[in-house]
Amino acid sequence: MKPLFHKVSLQLESSYNIRHDKKPHFVGIWHYHPELELHYVIKGEGLSFIGNTIRNFSPGEIVLLGENLPHTFRCKEEYHQNNPDLEIEVIVMHFLPDCLGSQFLGLPDAHQLSKLFEKARSGLSFTGATGEKLARLMHQILDVSGLERIITFLSILHTMAESEEFVSISSGSGVFYRSSEADNIKLNKIYNYTLANYRKDLTLSEIASVSNLSVTSFCRYFKLMTRKTYYHFLIEIRISHACRALVEDKAPTEQICSDCGFNNVSNFYRHFKRVTGMTPFDYKRKYLNKITAN
Repeated sequence: MKPLFHKVSLQLESSYNIRHDKKPHFVGIWHYHPELELHYVIKGEGLSFIGNTIRNFSPGEIVLLGENLPHTFRCKEEYHQNNPDLEIEVIVMHFLPDCLGSQFLGLPDAHQLSKLFEKARSGLSFTGATGEKLARLMHQILDVSGLERIITFLSILHTMAESEEFVSISSGSGVFYRSSEADNIKLNKIYNYTLANYRKDLTLSEIASVSNLSVTSFCRYFKLMTRKTYYHFLIEIRISHACRALVEDKAPTEQICSDCGFNNVSNFYRHFKRVTGMTPFDYKRKYLNKITAN
C-alpha cells in the first residue's frame, strides 16, 4: 500500500521522543517518517504490516523500524468491539539518525550504529535476552531525565548494535511511493475491508468497488503500490491469522483452514508452506518447543 507521510512530534528540548500509550487499539494508518522507531508491545495482539511483510505481533514484541519504512499495526477484531477488558499498551521511541549531533555517527567508536541503522531499513525484530534487556531499558527510560536520559538511550542503541538476536522483517529495495491524502484514504479502505472480510470468498469485483476502480485499474494500482497482487496480499493475511490460531491451539487444523477463508485443506497446506516455509504441523511444533524451552 502507498504509505502516508507522518510528522512525528519531537520534543524540542530532547534529542529523541518517547511515549507510553494505553488505549483500546491502534489507529491502523499505513505511514512512514524519517525518524527511526523502536516499538515495544507490552499488551495487545494483532497483525503488523512492515514494508512488504505481514506478520503477527503479541506481547513482548520489540521492533526497530528504519528511516521511511512504511508500517502500521492492526489489533485483532476483539479490540475493536468496545471491550473494556481489552487494551493495548506500548512504549514507542522516535529518533533521527543524527539526533546526538551531526558529527556523532562519524566517530570511529560509533561505526556500529551506522551499521545498525542501515540494517533497520528492513525492520529488525529483537528476541531472546536482547529483547528482555531492551524491555527493561525502555521501561527505565520513561522515568529518567537529563544526562541519565542520554545514557539510557545510548545503552539501548548499544544493546541493539551489539546483538545478533534479531531477525530482519521486510525485504526488497525499501523504496516506496509517497501518497496523497486521497490515496491514503483509498488504500486504508482496502486494507480495513480486507481485514474485516478475509474469511469470505472475496472477489476482485467486490474489493475493486471498495476503491471505486474497475477491476483492471484496481489490479494495476494495487500491484504498483504494494509490489504484489491483491490475491497474494489476501493469502498472506489469511496465513497470518492461521499462524496465530495454530499456536493458540484451540481448534483442529481443518477448522482453522475454514475459519481463515480457505476452501479446502490441501489448498491451505500449499499456501501455508509457500508463505512460512513449513507445514502447519511443523510451525505449531516449532512454537510449542520454543515455549517449552523457555
